Amino acid sequence: MADAPTTLRGPILAVDIGATFTKFCPVGEDGDLLDAIQRINTPFPCWPLILIEVVARVINESGLSRAGVGFPGDMVEGRVVEPGNLSRAGGITTPVDPAIERAWRGFDVQGELQKHCHARVRVVNDATLAAYGYAEGDGRELVITLGTGLGISLVVDGKWQKIRDVGAAMYRDVGTYDEVFGEPSRAADMAMWRLRLEDAIAGFVQEFAAELVHVGGGNARYVRNQDVAGIGCQVAFNDNEGTLRGAARLLAAR
Repeated sequence: MADAPTTLRGPILAVDIGATFTKFCPVGEDGDLLDAIQRINTPFPCWPLILIEVVARVINESGLSRAGVGFPGDMVEGRVVEPGNLSRAGGITTPVDPAIERAWRGFDVQGELQKHCHARVRVVNDATLAAYGYAEGDGRELVITLGTGLGISLVVDGKWQKIRDVGAAMYRDVGTYDEVFGEPSRAADMAMWRLRLEDAIAGFVQEFAAELVHVGGGNARYVRNQDVAGIGCQVAFNDNEGTLRGAARLLAAR
């Protein structure tokens, strides 16, 4: 269906698609969560139309007129550039399936969801959605999300900036950022995970001239102040609800 009028008001369904779980919750226009967060397993193998069916059902069953969706891969205008861990046939611990990866590249997630939903839908990268939830709007703010994988986003003076997606990029020939900083690596060797994380964030701070780093996502709770003391700028620790809260700003920004 076509986009609903931009004058729609009222609660928004926030949807955070992860490489393990998909979380969702209604939020107010101020970003406050209006109910308990619900979660379902993200389907694997995760072919595009399978995920569209699952997410569209969640949005339609909410009965809400707007939905903001975070997608765990690189996107431009709601279309997939790189699908991240969704291209792994059985989740984060399994190899990338070339056929699934090809199916995702160029796939119009936002457009397909809009066709299947009775709500106005906007889709962005999940770290971008988190940035809408965490950013304070002053200076150069870098958002780091830690969960099944790793995501980054940049906000400059309150405006989101397109930067490179790092999930599938290599970290010092050790593995991809998703592999090195994702949940399996953290669970296997917390000390090494923390050591490498400080090094990686320090590199991002220098690359993007960050003045403030927001650390969020489900695994932010494992990062201590001393783990990021040497990154070169101030660090703010955030709860795991920021991505969902970001849906309000995302919809207001359009």
